Amino acid sequence: MKAFLFDLNGTMIDDMDFHNRAWHGILTEDLGKEISMEETKLQMYGKNSELLERVFGKGHFTQERMDELSREKERRYQSAFKPHLKLIDGLRNLLEKAHQQGIKMAIGSAAIPFNIDFVLDNLNLRHYFPVTVSADDVVYSKPDPETFVKAAQLLNVKPEDCIVFEDNPKGVEAALKGGMKAIVITTMHEEHEFEGLPNILKFIEDFNDPYILELI
Repeated sequence: MKAFLFDLNGTMIDDMDFHNRAWHGILTEDLGKEISMEETKLQMYGKNSELLERVFGKGHFTQERMDELSREKERRYQSAFKPHLKLIDGLRNLLEKAHQQGIKMAIGSAAIPFNIDFVLDNLNLRHYFPVTVSADDVVYSKPDPETFVKAAQLLNVKPEDCIVFEDNPKGVEAALKGGMKAIVITTMHEEHEFEGLPNILKFIEDFNDPYILELI
């Protein structure tokens, strides 16, 4: 492989429960929506505005209001998660070895730059990732392949020469549509939730899995 493309939340850091709680608080306490934590979890893919539109319907909020809610949700998430912020076990070792071997790396995430910067700067990771593709950089978010295809283009590598690391079925579907293989880390979703996605090379619990070292 010539390139590794990483989703961020739930893939590089195990933070999806914190996102779930922040969103659930916004939806139920701030906006009065009756929705369970489990249903909130199922809606957590794509851009923040898309989540709000799936839950409330298009046109319910102005774009300005959705941007405001998005910023507030991310502030709550970061405040709660920062004391726990760390890479998933084995990932720093993988990043360093891949960097030494000349494997190109990028982040392709539905997160806004505010959250990507939160991780890269606090964990000192910027030198590994010359390319980041955020929610602000694409028209269509996952499961559309635009995020990963754009990351590959910016790295100047072909899609078939990339491996995508993901934790979400929608992200794996995006990789499939982009012509890329994927490795799934099971931080939030179980294997059966990925049925029908033939591009998965391996399911892993963390980056200490022996299969990971075989890649480099």
